[in-house]
Amino acid sequence: MKYRTRLLALAAVAALGLANPLLAQAQNKVNLGVAIPAATHSFAAGLVYWANEAKKELEKDHPGIKVTVKTASGAPEQANQLQDLVTATKIDSLVILPFESAALTRPVAQAKAKGVYVTVVDRGLTDTSAQDAYVSGDNTAFGKIPAEYLAKALNGKGNIVALRGIPTTLDNERMDAFNAVMKNHPGIKLLDAKHGNWNRDDAFKVMQDYLTRFKEIDAVWAADDDMAFGVLRAIEQAKRKDIKIVFGGAGAKAMVKTLMDGSNPLIQANVSYSPKFLYDAIKLTALARMKGEKLPANTIVPSVLITKENAKDFYFPNSPF
Repeated sequence: MKYRTRLLALAAVAALGLANPLLAQAQNKVNLGVAIPAATHSFAAGLVYWANEAKKELEKDHPGIKVTVKTASGAPEQANQLQDLVTATKIDSLVILPFESAALTRPVAQAKAKGVYVTVVDRGLTDTSAQDAYVSGDNTAFGKIPAEYLAKALNGKGNIVALRGIPTTLDNERMDAFNAVMKNHPGIKLLDAKHGNWNRDDAFKVMQDYLTRFKEIDAVWAADDDMAFGVLRAIEQAKRKDIKIVFGGAGAKAMVKTLMDGSNPLIQANVSYSPKFLYDAIKLTALARMKGEKLPANTIVPSVLITKENAKDFYFPNSPF
C-alpha cells in the first residue's frame, strides 16, 4: 500500500476548489494563520516545508485566500505570534501545531473566543473546547506498533529503554499505547523512559545516561527518528554490543534508506508518521472555510509498520525529512 493516504474529505474539497478557481473566487475570502514550531530538527523542517507548499498552492489557485506562516522556537514565542496573528494580521482561521499542549491551550482558546476558526494539528490541547477541529497522525498506533514489534522480536523477554518526545498530549498517547502492549509481556522490563524532546543531541545525552546506568539493554524505543539517530551515535561511541534493535519512528528518509539498504543491523523496522499531514490540514481548513463549512471534529491519518519489504513505498528523497 502506498503511503500518502488521501482522506476522502480532503480529496472532495480539494477537487471542488482546485478544479474551479472561478467558483473559489466567488466564495468567501479566507485570512488563514499557520503557527508551527521552527525547523530545529528534521521533522519540524518537514512541517515548515509542507506549510509553505500549502501556502504557495492555495494563494496561487485561490486569490481570495491569504496564508501567513509563523514559526516559533518555543512556547512563549508561539503564544506571542498567535496574539499578533489575531490582532495585527487579523486572521479569521488558524491552523496550529502547538509547541507544547498546556502552554498553548489558553492562547488558542482566546483566539477562538474572538471568532477565529481553529484547527489543531498533531499536538493536542489540554482542553479540546479551545478548538474546532483536530487533525493528526495515529499516535496510538505510533506507540502500539513498535511495542508489538519489539515484543515479538525479543520473544517476550528482555530489557528495553524508551525515549519520549516533548511533554504533549500526543507523547502521552504514544507512551500509554506502548505500555498497554507491554503489560501483556511480563518478561520484558522497561528500565526507564525519559524525554529526549525529539532532538538528536538531547537523545544522545539520555542514551549516554542509560548506557551508564544499565549494563544490559536488549532494545531501544526512540519515539522519533531524530532521537533514534542520537541513540545510535551514543551506542556506537560506547561500543555496546548487547543492544539488538533501535526502533525509531515517523519514517525519516535517512532511516527508511537504511532499512532499504540493510546497512545497520540495529535498524529493522519503523512506523509511518509523515509531517505532510500539516499540508493536508492547511488545505482542508482553507478550502472548507472558503465555502463556509466546518471540518470533522477529528481526522486521523493512519500509521503503519515500515519494514525492508515495503520501505520503498515510504522513501521520499526530495523531502527535508
